[in-house]
Amino acid sequence: MTEPTSPLQIADFRLYWLSRLTATLATVGMVVIIGYQLYDVARGQYGMQITEAAFLLGLLGLAQFVPLAIFTPVAGVVADRFDRRTVAATAMSLDLTVALTLAITTYSGLVSLPLLFLLAALHGTARVFIGPALSAVVPNIVPAPLIPRAMAMSSMAWQTGAIGGPALAGLLYGLGHAMPYWISSALLVLGILALLAVRKLPPPDGNRDVHPIRQVIDGFHYVWNERFLLGCVTLDLFAVLLGGATALLPVFARDILHVGPEGLGIMRAAPAIGAVVVSLWLSARPIAHNVGAKMLWGVAAYGAATILFGISRNFALSLAVLALVGAADMVSVFIRSTLIQLNTPDNVRGRVSAISGLAISASNELGEMQSGLAAGLLGATGAVVFGGAGAIMIVVLWAWLFPELRNARTFAPHYRQRETEG
Repeated sequence: MTEPTSPLQIADFRLYWLSRLTATLATVGMVVIIGYQLYDVARGQYGMQITEAAFLLGLLGLAQFVPLAIFTPVAGVVADRFDRRTVAATAMSLDLTVALTLAITTYSGLVSLPLLFLLAALHGTARVFIGPALSAVVPNIVPAPLIPRAMAMSSMAWQTGAIGGPALAGLLYGLGHAMPYWISSALLVLGILALLAVRKLPPPDGNRDVHPIRQVIDGFHYVWNERFLLGCVTLDLFAVLLGGATALLPVFARDILHVGPEGLGIMRAAPAIGAVVVSLWLSARPIAHNVGAKMLWGVAAYGAATILFGISRNFALSLAVLALVGAADMVSVFIRSTLIQLNTPDNVRGRVSAISGLAISASNELGEMQSGLAAGLLGATGAVVFGGAGAIMIVVLWAWLFPELRNARTFAPHYRQRETEG
């Protein structure tokens, strides 16, 4: 049998790609509308000031993060002990429940702030199990030489969903407030069916012989001792924690740029457009040399573009800068995700992916809380500019703390730097 030269020649990868695309379209669009609904309800029904409502957006991020912090160790062990496609499909079913609940309550006029916070927390719970399981599927269905291209294509599926999801949800919300949630429900059903059509993936040998608590400890121990991976994960954690402006986009859409929910959907899609362009390039010509330095420069560019977005008052310029934010971030995402998959043994891959996912989620959700709190103190513009500058400072600090990052030349496993005692 001829060896495949592209991941798309593999039927299981095509099903995986479709599942990731449809699930991302559904969930990212759903989360955007949850944020807008919460901000709109707080401003309209509760009569809150802009700073007060913006702070609630930060708390919404915290509501999604708390389940991630609690369940991440469990999610990693589950992904290493059971069929990873079944784990991800089950968690996606929880997201389906969230979408249907939002559709019914929105249509019935029963949406409230407590309900939105509760459903956001349930979405966070689903996501913590989806992430490690889906991330660990790719090396099980794609030959090792094709993994860099498969990771780029997987990221492209996510980013394409992140483009279409917010834009579609914003337009549908204008037609009927419950419409985005009905469409999200249908897309999640399709995603679940596609994932379950992938061949069964038996868990790695030996994991059922190890106590789950021991497995949790081993996963954290592995990441801690991989200096290169530790530097990559923590760089993303702290840079995006400070530099993320996503939580404040409803503020810019409603009260600064005055473009409403339709504009919000386009703004949420703009970073993903930039990321998809880079993903297309990387799927054809993956980064192979000077990977560490390119990751650092990518994060620095992310911070600089965030600053420009904060001070922009022109909608077209804001969209262009947000696209640059996504393009720069995609470079970091590609390098980090490829390193994790190529430098991690299969029997610990689920746990390492869970830890990486926790760092990403911490940076996103806690970053939203940080942004909301900073907006309460500095205003939305001040919070975004402060965060972008902070991301650049993190790059400088991490280049000094982790010389492994700036000195890394390729993805090859022999570049892994283990800490030694003494």
